[in-house]
Amino acid sequence: MSLTVMVVDDHPMWRDGVARDLTEAGLEIVATASTGTEAITRAKATRPQVVVLDLQIPEPNGVAVTSALVADDPGVRVLILSASGEQDDVLEAVKAGATGYLVKSASRDELLDAVRRVAAGDTVFTPGLAGLVLGEYRRLSDTPAAKTDDPDAPRLTERETEVLRLVAKGLSYKQIAERLFLSHRTVQNHVQNTLRKLQLHNRVQLVRYAIEQGLDEDLKQS
Repeated sequence: MSLTVMVVDDHPMWRDGVARDLTEAGLEIVATASTGTEAITRAKATRPQVVVLDLQIPEPNGVAVTSALVADDPGVRVLILSASGEQDDVLEAVKAGATGYLVKSASRDELLDAVRRVAAGDTVFTPGLAGLVLGEYRRLSDTPAAKTDDPDAPRLTERETEVLRLVAKGLSYKQIAERLFLSHRTVQNHVQNTLRKLQLHNRVQLVRYAIEQGLDEDLKQS
């Protein structure tokens, strides 16, 4: 089955151009939209796997749309494609549930790669933005008190914990697979099992959990 995508942007030439590039690459465009209201309505009707979404669209804006899409379908992947690379915009989008953020200066190949990687479960950011997001999560979780000794807390296997530490460092599935001498599929399975155990919906939430538990600090010391 082909990868299904919805493209949301209020500029027709840009929206049509992105949709055309994705179609030519073999992806299936199931819907396009120019406003937040259209995006929410059409996503419910077409259930795309990935939504390529501009932040600055007629109300509701891209952050609100991201929240609504993820609340309605936790499995959907939202890739922000915005002219803004401002810290506040990036963090608000990620907190709303976006799993990727590219600025519009990205090349066609970078966009195609990002859509495919986001669909596969990776988080994808324009260079420099991933560190910004991880830094903010560490700032919010700057105390060991975030760790829990709750006996009822989910227990991860040693391998799941090892994979989670590398996820917290910002490595892609491919990089984790190469680091641990595992297949890409095995890494995906470990991440999906971890998400299920922790009752989380996407990799962005998983990164935040790992940092809150201090796993990224464990990695620095290992």
